[in-house]
Amino acid sequence: MPNESFETVQVDGAQIVYRRIGNGRPLLVLNGFAATSADWDPSFINGLASSNELILLDNRGIGRSTDDGKPFDIAQLADDAAHVIGTLGFEGTSVLGWSMGGFIAQTLALQHPDRVNKLILLSTDSGGTDADLASAAVWSQLVDTSGTPDEQARRLLSLLFPSDVAESIYREFGDIVAAARARLSPDLINRQAGAMEAWHRNAVGARLRQISAPVLIATGTEDVVIPPSNALKLVTAIPSAWLAQFPHGGHAFMAQYPRQLADLINCFLAVG
Repeated sequence: MPNESFETVQVDGAQIVYRRIGNGRPLLVLNGFAATSADWDPSFINGLASSNELILLDNRGIGRSTDDGKPFDIAQLADDAAHVIGTLGFEGTSVLGWSMGGFIAQTLALQHPDRVNKLILLSTDSGGTDADLASAAVWSQLVDTSGTPDEQARRLLSLLFPSDVAESIYREFGDIVAAARARLSPDLINRQAGAMEAWHRNAVGARLRQISAPVLIATGTEDVVIPPSNALKLVTAIPSAWLAQFPHGGHAFMAQYPRQLADLINCFLAVG
């Protein structure tokens, strides 16, 4: 792992912590539901850090970041990210968002277009009633904090990956995932879930044509958390967007294709 540093910025009602790693073009990296900057697949992150300076952010209230315990929405998380970009003094940066992080990234590009040079959306949707949602059973499991950390880890991995892949990931990384689940606050998970539910009541889909930054969209073809049909809707709605589909890829397909996805993103960021 390349050298890294942790930094903190004060924002409205919160302390946002981010870690910086790598060298090159700045790339803000926004993780998904109940995930922190420490939860990314190391091979994927190392691949990105070989060509970019990564700013891996912990959303308010999770990981090393703190907040005031109040409800928040995706727009506030996007404002937090914009504040970090401004604090770093960048005129603009590319932004990568996975899952809920993709909600934040889209909102950031719409609310603060001057902050975003390029946009990378992984396993995400545009919200509102046009989005194709996970089944009720999948959503129920996703927000379920019952059971031991090990039981939670196995349940989570069964959602993030196809069944054959999930079992191998559990054998190799189950203990690490369980330890991360043990550190999570159920209250924070509930507040993030509330923000995602609000996202799916208020579409940005009609505004996506306002995004002028180049956009790369990528999805796994077997994602049950955010169905891959959403990627097709995004690429249709956003002018000149690129689309990549990874076969047999689950919601966390970047852990199945770490080098291939990192290489694709690096090529996308190097163009133009």
